[in-house]
Amino acid sequence: MKWNKSHIILAILLPIQLLLMQVVTNNPVFIERYYSNGNYPFISSFFRIVFGWVPFSVGDLLLAFGLFILIRFLFRLIKTRFKNFIPKMIHFTAILSVVYFCFYLFWGLNYYREPLAKNLNYHQQKYTTEQLLKVTEHIVEKLNYYHLEITKNDSVLVKNPYQQKEMYTMAIAGYQHLSKDFPQLKYNYPSVKSSLMSLLQTYNGTSGYLNPLTGEAQVNDRIPKTSYPTTTCHEMAHQIGFAAENEANFVGFLAANYNNDVYFKYASYRMAFVYCFSEIRKRDTKKAKELIQSVNKGVLKDFNASNEFWQQYENLFEPLVKKGYNAYLKANKQSKGVQSYNYVVDLFISYFETSKEI
Repeated sequence: MKWNKSHIILAILLPIQLLLMQVVTNNPVFIERYYSNGNYPFISSFFRIVFGWVPFSVGDLLLAFGLFILIRFLFRLIKTRFKNFIPKMIHFTAILSVVYFCFYLFWGLNYYREPLAKNLNYHQQKYTTEQLLKVTEHIVEKLNYYHLEITKNDSVLVKNPYQQKEMYTMAIAGYQHLSKDFPQLKYNYPSVKSSLMSLLQTYNGTSGYLNPLTGEAQVNDRIPKTSYPTTTCHEMAHQIGFAAENEANFVGFLAANYNNDVYFKYASYRMAFVYCFSEIRKRDTKKAKELIQSVNKGVLKDFNASNEFWQQYENLFEPLVKKGYNAYLKANKQSKGVQSYNYVVDLFISYFETSKEI
């Protein structure tokens, strides 16, 4: 097998990129100004314009093709008994180098931007249990209110009547309303789709993902529809440059909450309650038990139905997938891994206190 000079050059560039990333990622002010609010909006808009009109997920097909190439590479490597091993590994490293470059150029640098709290002028500090309880009680009040708006009975289960594609369109309206108060959260050029790998995602325990190479927001269309609005808005938040999971959760909450549709508003407080209640349970189990008694029975039925849905897909491989994703998040400045989602509570408290809703 001949040595390919292009492959060698690209392979050498991988460790160079790794070193450069160590320098760049330690400069969040630079990334915020020149990437997240500089080049990224143009890159993101370009990909959403190019792929947004395609009725199926191009990103899923790209991932499937990449997986096929990897399996084929390993199969042929074993079949030939590792003949020409070094040139083949250089070729493989060259491909990794290109993928690594595209990942961070097209989206990944957003992991290292300045915190959203600073962007929104929130003066965050370590919140007290009293603050957490006050905000959660307010969330319960709003959650019960919108539940009754839908069902007219505190014991009836909410049933979202919309189709998945309808909610993709409806989610845009929420962002349009949101941008009037938060111009930095403006969303243009929609590219939100049901994932072709929804069944696989369900077994993996995931609700959606952003494909950084195509800019498409992929939503698992099998998940319970009561949480569908916030999941959709969460993935859209990734599209506009908020890579950190807690920040995408918060922007997703806002976009759903700013929507005029009652099912979106219900979903927003539903999500907020889950994260806030989880934190209360860690701090004060007695208060948690008291608080759960104030939630409408129909809402509790909704949570139970959701838990039953995910339980039926539990399998041996799901924990391994979560460990892999946990490592991925930690490698991208989210030191708590999958627990990073929970840090949205800080933003909820800042938001409700700043907006003087409580």
